[in-house]
Amino acid sequence: MPVMSHSDIQPASAPALACSSAIALSTIGARAWLVEAPGGFDLSAQRRIWSLARLLQADEAVEALIPGVTNLLVLFRHIPEDEAAVRASLHAAWDQAQAISPQGKLIEIPVYYGGEHATDLDAVCCHTGFSAREVVRRHHQSEYTVFALGSAPGFGYLHGLDPQLATPRKKVPSLSMLKGTVTIGGAQAGVSALTGPNGWNAIGFAELEVFDPMAESPALMAPGDRIRFLPQRIEL
Repeated sequence: MPVMSHSDIQPASAPALACSSAIALSTIGARAWLVEAPGGFDLSAQRRIWSLARLLQADEAVEALIPGVTNLLVLFRHIPEDEAAVRASLHAAWDQAQAISPQGKLIEIPVYYGGEHATDLDAVCCHTGFSAREVVRRHHQSEYTVFALGSAPGFGYLHGLDPQLATPRKKVPSLSMLKGTVTIGGAQAGVSALTGPNGWNAIGFAELEVFDPMAESPALMAPGDRIRFLPQRIEL
């Protein structure tokens, strides 16, 4: 898909704006705008966010683009003089953004399910009504997509969790959850990148580095990558 310049993005017509007005636009400071896609934690919305970022890459007025989970932070080089023009331009870009599917790599992660590091497996079972074995089965049978990196260096927010496994984050976080812990947080899955406080639900452990600052590519995951969890051992 070709990258479009700022001059290629024209303000949308009234009907188009009505259609695209479901995106939420807000300012963060004087130079940054946050574009939030309509809907929830949805793969099609994330694919349009990736497309929007690609469309805006050639805009000389843009200093940086930071994709998040179904949102995009647009940082301008200078404080925009015309707020209405920025809104119209972002709406128009969203209308032109077609969902794309990045050709990410497949990452297979061996997991020790249960055991001493699965400190919240019982809580997930209690919330979902499933046995521990069924939680493990549903978790590893899904294929996940990395939506974005954030929260900690190399931490990937993963889409694709079986909806029936969704479990709210803990009200009281664990104070020292080990890096490599395999977790569920709401409708998302993840692998903790650093040892420290964590409010997600631990159901297993993976012996791998998701972030290595000395590596050529420090982060193991990138947006668009696909993740498979492979049961290496199940201790229930």
